[in-house]
Amino acid sequence: MTAIKLQHRIRELGISIGKMESGERNSITDVLGVSVGHVTLIRGEGRLTPGHGPIRTGVTVILPHEKNVYQEKVRAGVHVHNGAGELTGALQVMEWGLLETPIALTNTLNVGLVHDAVVDYMIEQNPDIGDQADVVLPMVGECDDSYLNDIQGRHVKGEHVFEAIKKASEDVAEGSVGAGTGMSALGFKAGIGTASRRTSSLAGELALGVLVLANFDGDLCVDGVPVRRKLQATKDSQKTNRSIITVIATDAPVDSSQLHRIAARVPLALGRVGSRSSNSSGDISIAFSTAERISASSGQVLIPAQTVTSQLLNELFEAAIEATEEAILNSIFMSETMKGRDDHVSQGVPVDEVLEIMRKHGRL
Repeated sequence: MTAIKLQHRIRELGISIGKMESGERNSITDVLGVSVGHVTLIRGEGRLTPGHGPIRTGVTVILPHEKNVYQEKVRAGVHVHNGAGELTGALQVMEWGLLETPIALTNTLNVGLVHDAVVDYMIEQNPDIGDQADVVLPMVGECDDSYLNDIQGRHVKGEHVFEAIKKASEDVAEGSVGAGTGMSALGFKAGIGTASRRTSSLAGELALGVLVLANFDGDLCVDGVPVRRKLQATKDSQKTNRSIITVIATDAPVDSSQLHRIAARVPLALGRVGSRSSNSSGDISIAFSTAERISASSGQVLIPAQTVTSQLLNELFEAAIEATEEAILNSIFMSETMKGRDDHVSQGVPVDEVLEIMRKHGRL
């Protein structure tokens, strides 16, 4: 008997965002060499016992390329739209314009343990860190999953981070997986989402991909249609004023300043999907490029890049906006209703009702 698929990416439902073409996977891994790994932790039901459960959390790790990131760093840029959140290592990226570790995502109170595990991984890969070589500042981002999860328990441990790294691949699971397990956005269950766009230049066909950890407040809009306002029974008892971490990867030959400008386009996508960017929201984005590798030992560029034209930069801006909007929607449409601690419920988006609303607005 064939299982019925309950979740769908928005393109599978006939909803198309923007005008640019997506990559083959419509994923951040359309950027060659990028891989993503998740570990999902779901245990227990009922009343919260702090430190024990119920557990609805996890960790997600993005590897910028297939080699040693510390030895072959990539150019990067960070943008902070609203800073009530954490992305460790962001100050160094802002200062140097370089990324030298994987990017890990988890819940707010688990940042320290995940950071510690990434340090262990980096030292395992590079035993001279802090001895003959410089120290390392891992990049770990977070959102608050305490509405569904026993967040005091800090259940993501070092072995889970190593497992996520080991599992990293080109196939990216979405929805309530990894760091997105206990997250909600725009009034519905959400989590991890991804999408990509393609463009072309004198350097050939280029890719830009986005992965989001979506957990923020607002009223869901789909392709410009305010669907949540039109849905029946949309009262939301969830805790609001949360966050979104956005990771952008591209193989375009852009420098750190241009990557910061690309990352700064994410808020335009947040507005399109209905975000309020609340006072307590951490709306933080990082963009990196795999077009160049910078040697840790010599500082030399291992893969030379070409100059980016104004036209290509405009296309990358548009790609970042479109892919981020679609990734956020995928994070919602790929998530099911979830019951967590104290029987708190985060409702999955009612797909059939949304599609009927979209039909009435001529979007399908």
